[in-house]
Amino acid sequence: MDIKIMIVEDDEVLAKEIALFLTKWKYEAIEVRRFENITEEYLNDKPQLILMDINLPYFDGFYWCNQIRQISKVPIIYISSRNHDSDKIMAIAQGGDDYLEKPFRLELLKAKIDAMVRRTYEYKIREQIKLSEELCFDKTSQQIYYKGNEIELTKSERRILAKLVECRPNVVIRDELMMELWNTDEYVSDGTLTTLISRLRTKLKSSCGVEIIQTRKGQGYFVQ
Repeated sequence: MDIKIMIVEDDEVLAKEIALFLTKWKYEAIEVRRFENITEEYLNDKPQLILMDINLPYFDGFYWCNQIRQISKVPIIYISSRNHDSDKIMAIAQGGDDYLEKPFRLELLKAKIDAMVRRTYEYKIREQIKLSEELCFDKTSQQIYYKGNEIELTKSERRILAKLVECRPNVVIRDELMMELWNTDEYVSDGTLTTLISRLRTKLKSSCGVEIIQTRKGQGYFVQ
């Protein structure tokens, strides 16, 4: 699983230094340059971890941490020159996961990031099934990722894909897929299933350029 880290730090020199260091350790580092709406930046980039300064233009890091916590549980590590206990308490109260005082050694920052990534994502990595070099399916969440970015699917599309992945490389007949959806109290007709399969295929192919779902004529569908 590729780990993308968003650096919310208005000191460009420090942000660049952190980004270059993390890149050397195979993390993907994104430096925020527009601070008007950090939540929007998060939704656009979808990082797996955030480094959050407190003293920022427009609104402070406490505010943005609180805003992000309303939509995500993504790990947030504060990096700040503030060293009062009250600041650290506020950081945790607003949903932060860790706190690192400036100035700090980059090796210590990496150690904290490594530990946070292990705690948050290690079990998810074990649950991921590789469908291709860059395409992974998460059994737990029934979500699919291409190059670490989630491909947005509806609930019904996730159920269909989960069934196909569970049975791969065997063929799943249409009746089995319809029953899988009926088990969630969602009645699906034969025509509706055809539409769902077609839409799912289109989403997957447009995202990764590969035809993931194959048809066995007269039988059903399968994923290799």
